[in-house]
Amino acid sequence: ELCKQIARFEPAELIIFEQCEFNLYQIEQALRLAHPDLPLTVLLGDVTDPLAVDQALARARPELIFHAAAYKHVPLLQTQVRQAVRNNVIGTRIVAEAAMAVGVRQFVLISTDKAVRPTNIMGATKRAAEKLVQTLNRQGGTRFITVRFGNVLDSAGRVGPLCREQIRAGGPVTVTHSEVTRYFMTIPEACQLIMQAAAVGQGGEIFVLDMGEPIAIRYLAEQMIRLSGKRIGDDIAIAYVGLRPGEKLTEELFLEDERPMPTPHAKLLLAQSVRLDSGEVRRHVDALATASLQADEPALLALLRDFVPEYVEASEDGPALPNPTLADSAIGMD
Repeated sequence: ELCKQIARFEPAELIIFEQCEFNLYQIEQALRLAHPDLPLTVLLGDVTDPLAVDQALARARPELIFHAAAYKHVPLLQTQVRQAVRNNVIGTRIVAEAAMAVGVRQFVLISTDKAVRPTNIMGATKRAAEKLVQTLNRQGGTRFITVRFGNVLDSAGRVGPLCREQIRAGGPVTVTHSEVTRYFMTIPEACQLIMQAAAVGQGGEIFVLDMGEPIAIRYLAEQMIRLSGKRIGDDIAIAYVGLRPGEKLTEELFLEDERPMPTPHAKLLLAQSVRLDSGEVRRHVDALATASLQADEPALLALLRDFVPEYVEASEDGPALPNPTLADSAIGMD
């Protein structure tokens, strides 16, 4: 969707760097059909491959990079610390440093509300990436900004598609917890606000998208059942399966030391925060990079906790998982 919206502005060239061959093929076909005159380059590559990233940026020399590459599945990443760190932290550094080397004007990191007082590996690695790009901004040249937001309705693997699948199958619709809430916005709205943040960002900011009030996942599931013409309980049951590893009942948008400040755009807030120590951040990321070359996940986890001290494992906010099979496909989290 972000590529589709960028294409409408008729850029001199749009370059897509993507790890998944199928996704790359799909977006290429969609863009060539909708925008036949768009100068489009699609590159199959991995952000953790420095040579591939360097070659891609040296050839294209883009003015603006939207860095959306990340592993995002919370329960899965709880047991995949090395992969989460390599992709979400080290991959961000590789792309950011390559961007500076070729004189990219602006680098936009797409982050998540799960980076705020994280209770899971995914959130902790995204918070680490936020810290990294904030300090890189001080080196001059490339302007680094971060855009932080919550769940996106109808994106792959999220609440909407999963709930519809479960309703079509006759239920039950699985919800992690009766009190779990999340912030939501639509895919087009999220992409529009990301581009607005890029337009107003001067460098070093963390922008937070105003998503209104959080929505109860239980309410969302009930409404989708009703909209499908079914009756709750009689036709489609709702099963509460318990919070999964790393999940919490509610998400937050701002850290304790961040103050929400207005911007020229009503839907964009600025998270004004304390200044980070660039040398300390660099040492932490270097240590993570070195440890990620090993298979010692406990050591890697200890380094991540040291870098992101606000990372605290989720407590038992909800019931134990009564049915692991159902819990694997429960709605209420990424």
